[in-house]
Amino acid sequence: MHRKRPYNPREPFPRFRALRAGYPRSYVDSPAFRRLLHGIIVSAEVPDSALLRVKAALACYFDDAFASHASAARVWKVPVSTRPGEHVTVSHDVHRLRRRGVTTHHRPGADVAVVQGVRVSVLTDLFVELAEELALVELVVAGDWMVRRQGVRISQLKRAAKLAGGRAGVLARQAARWVRARVDSPMESRLRMLIVLAGLPEPVVNLSIRDEDGMEIRRYDLSWPDVRVVVEYDGRHHVERIEQWESDLERREAIDDDDWRILVVVAAGVYKRPQETVDRVFRVLFARGLPGLPDRPSDEWRPHFPGQAAAA
Repeated sequence: MHRKRPYNPREPFPRFRALRAGYPRSYVDSPAFRRLLHGIIVSAEVPDSALLRVKAALACYFDDAFASHASAARVWKVPVSTRPGEHVTVSHDVHRLRRRGVTTHHRPGADVAVVQGVRVSVLTDLFVELAEELALVELVVAGDWMVRRQGVRISQLKRAAKLAGGRAGVLARQAARWVRARVDSPMESRLRMLIVLAGLPEPVVNLSIRDEDGMEIRRYDLSWPDVRVVVEYDGRHHVERIEQWESDLERREAIDDDDWRILVVVAAGVYKRPQETVDRVFRVLFARGLPGLPDRPSDEWRPHFPGQAAAA
């Protein structure tokens, strides 16, 4: 039998540690272990995951290193797509390493959070870091999520963006201006950005409608209360609960009774047919006489929704 292991085989660890502890090379290099990065292995019984790959990257560095950029986003579970590859930030430049699949950054004195047992960038710093690889709309999605789900203040994001330099700082400042509180989902963020990038007046986010006793009876995703227009995102691909579907129909009928006009947008209306969505919203707002409406929608949304732009 082997001596007590100087490592947890279910967590990524440097291969040399097992060899240095006296374990046979034939055992360390056997199918019992799986390689994650050069020199970093883990028990073959451990399933792959984004968190495991981040831990593998950190296993290469000193204990004061932390996951940043896309790696930190995956640990925090920010609802945006990031490019492959891991990112680690170190406090001292001499601690940089050249490791395939890992990008090393240097930032002394950075604040660090611990999430799922992993040292990661705090969210305000992460917002700026993500500006290096996300486009404007997705960075707004990340900011909305940080504010709604993690309690970050919009003023904190703006301050972090103001202090940032380079192109990332420019994009972070631009995105921070569009971050809003109370946004319930990433698709609501994308739908709102499609509308405002088309030059239409910005809708109110999650407006609460209350009865005479102050009880909330309805809440609208996006709305223009002055002209009683609502735009809602519907993420269902099929009816999973008929009771919920009937409840939504009754709610929308009640909206109609109150002379509110509701437009429901599905994912295809954002990703595949954004032009159609912009035109629908514009026509209703025009018919309702919304003040500040332009003569026609802007085309500024097109670079941010390239699927439709390519087909145009």
